[in-house]
Amino acid sequence: MNSKNTLKILFVSLILIGFSSCEESKNKIEKIDFAPEYKFSYEIEEKVAQDTVSWKYQLSAADYATKGDYQNALLHWDMAMGTREKNLKDEQIDSLHQKYSKTRATDYITNQAKNHQVVIINEAHHNSFHRVFTKSLLKKLFNHGYKNLGLEALGNGKNLDSTLNSRKYPVAKTGHYIKDPQFGNLVREALEIGYTIFAYDNMDSRNGKQREIAQAKNIQNQIKTKPNEKFLIHSGYDHALEGNHKSWEKAMAGRLTEYTGINPLTVNQVIYSERSQPKFNHPILKAFNIQESTILIDENNSPLKYERGEAWTDLVVLHPNTEYIDERPGWLFENENKNVSINLNNIEIEYPIMVLAFKKGEDINKAIPVDITEIENKTEDCNLGLKEGVYEIVVTNAKESFKFERKVK
Repeated sequence: MNSKNTLKILFVSLILIGFSSCEESKNKIEKIDFAPEYKFSYEIEEKVAQDTVSWKYQLSAADYATKGDYQNALLHWDMAMGTREKNLKDEQIDSLHQKYSKTRATDYITNQAKNHQVVIINEAHHNSFHRVFTKSLLKKLFNHGYKNLGLEALGNGKNLDSTLNSRKYPVAKTGHYIKDPQFGNLVREALEIGYTIFAYDNMDSRNGKQREIAQAKNIQNQIKTKPNEKFLIHSGYDHALEGNHKSWEKAMAGRLTEYTGINPLTVNQVIYSERSQPKFNHPILKAFNIQESTILIDENNSPLKYERGEAWTDLVVLHPNTEYIDERPGWLFENENKNVSINLNNIEIEYPIMVLAFKKGEDINKAIPVDITEIENKTEDCNLGLKEGVYEIVVTNAKESFKFERKVK
């Protein structure tokens, strides 16, 4: 080998060594003090085993949802509510197919929202995908004048996060359910788009008629300050019902119409939500091959509504069954999110661990992570759903914690 080639190889080697050293310095692992806001699975299961209240599985379902464990959230909700396999007859399924056609839910809701001042969409508190779907509507609705986002899950009164709109990201104080990274991402994206976010719940009155009245009046007061603007409201369960409610006389949505004269567009995500196993899904969800979030339209071009007695929502969304990638919901890796593999081989720590990704620049001791997953042992892969950007990755077992930076391109 001649001297010129030798010098070239030496030069390239030096560049590669320098580049490698630079990368290592960027990804330097640092030991930190960190107290996770989230429960490990063994803690949730221990609490369930010891708890004697009848709603213990509802609590554990919410705990699993909060820490991003979608599968266990669905499972524990089914343990709370019970399951039953129910199917339609072939002729009933054929009749439904003849009557209804499928249309993309985001497009249909956006088109209908043009003719309304208020859109109210509900969620089940154990279902992170409902938050992901509402997030998918944000930009489309903003482009049609929706500038204000009311969230039932926001703390209010003495628990109000008064600096949320100026800080531009959610923290633990923002709201209990908002600790779910997917709810945190809904809030974060709304603020990035330009929404003004406001709280409207009133837990002082607890559940019942007075709470519905208080919620509606709080929203009414927001509308009064911006009478020419549009409002998106993300609520829980029955609060989105119009008409007469059998227990509350009227739910929040019905009260809002009573107080303002505004007829909201009401959207129900809850009634046909997927269960822990597809066989337990609602028969109507099972009757259609749903590949994307869908609205059913009949031959008169009218959407399938949800009706219960004298109460209703204008639309019902049918979501597809979740498919899992690397043991995590596939929808985590959609809508600009990448499936990011996190290498933990260089960290000596006792398992199980949580791996949390925080957006660079946000306070890791306060902010809601962009994604979180629990790893039971060292042989498991670690995958997070992250957009392009720079993140601080925190690895913790609650006794010791480490941090390093990760750039996603």
